[in-house]
Amino acid sequence: MAASCSVVCCGEERDSDKAVIFRFSNGGVQNAEKLDFTMYKSADEVNPRKKTRRILVAESERLSYVGQNFGTGSLKCNSLCNYYVGVLNKQTMQMELHSALLFNMQPVIPGETTVTTEETTQTHKEKVDSLIEAFGTNKQKKALNSRRLNMVNNDMLQQAVTKAANTVIDEKGLDALQREVAETASQADSALHLPPRNADADMPENVYPLDGLLSPVEFKALEEAGSKMAALTAEELQTMRESGGVMCVLKHLENLPSDDEARKKMACCAYYLSMLLKLSRQKSISRKFGMEEGCPRIVQNKIFRTFTVETFNNGRVLNMVSGSMRVKLAAYCLVLLLHMGDMTADLTLLHRDMGFTEARIIEVAKSMGLTLAKKPRGKNIVAGPQDEHKQASLILPLVKYEHFVERRKRKKMH
Repeated sequence: MAASCSVVCCGEERDSDKAVIFRFSNGGVQNAEKLDFTMYKSADEVNPRKKTRRILVAESERLSYVGQNFGTGSLKCNSLCNYYVGVLNKQTMQMELHSALLFNMQPVIPGETTVTTEETTQTHKEKVDSLIEAFGTNKQKKALNSRRLNMVNNDMLQQAVTKAANTVIDEKGLDALQREVAETASQADSALHLPPRNADADMPENVYPLDGLLSPVEFKALEEAGSKMAALTAEELQTMRESGGVMCVLKHLENLPSDDEARKKMACCAYYLSMLLKLSRQKSISRKFGMEEGCPRIVQNKIFRTFTVETFNNGRVLNMVSGSMRVKLAAYCLVLLLHMGDMTADLTLLHRDMGFTEARIIEVAKSMGLTLAKKPRGKNIVAGPQDEHKQASLILPLVKYEHFVERRKRKKMH
């Protein structure tokens, strides 16, 4: 009859009582007696995570194996569950249960430790590139080589740009470069809202040509609406003034020239100016904008295309007049006033009609290179007998204003 045994669980188990179970990643060991095993434990006995770390080393005449119960090379089962192993005492026929530590032994080849470290720190893209270089198709290898050449060229370009920038800084100085950058930035910002400009023009009326605002076809389409505006009587103009009409338009309608061609041109410009001033006071407009005033379809489309921004709301397309578009409207209105007033425009009336601040209109006039001046008005102006209106005139050569940067004053500490 077979001998029976009893199971005994160890009470207070020490680290030396724990059983060590290991496996070799590249196969089995034929003669385990020729292996010298050494166990290393963490010197940090305080940290609860580090004090349980163990490293098992198995050395043979040909190769060495290393296993650990932490890190990337360890078995995940060590942190998920506890393992036990039974050891049979043949004398007492009792099976003792001990906690088990599991190790995955991996061979260590001398001289390849640094290579293994580099591989563990490689990114996913570098690993994919290595696979393409080793097993990729010809097309993939060509794409990889092209990308690497581009990276080299970018590095060379960056070095050349850095060297050139340092040379320019040494020659011109940092303060001069900062002034040039500020001037260029201000010119770039103003170019976004300025009408088409001919910098080489020899006559003031050709600097901002009227054809840049309205093409001959669009200008001809405005003749009918302009003729109706030119036919307004003095009583109708007075009614418009009392009802809060735009003063820029009323001022020129009250002083239309007697010549037919000049009168037609002034009336068309006044009508187009009234449409732009009406647009500047609205945030969003519908497709019916200008229909009540008899605005031609071709001019209406130009207004939508030039001075509005399309947005989507609840499945509908809306035309919005943003802040930058309002600045653009101010510049175009200013050009119209220049052509209507012999290259002189009243900035005070314009900023009141548009609802802009006077400083904003002056900023637009400065970006256009206009000459600023003050002119006292007569007693027939609603603003009062002593009101001084700011005037802007287009005089060649254009004025270049310095870009002003406001600096806060420091408070004195007492």
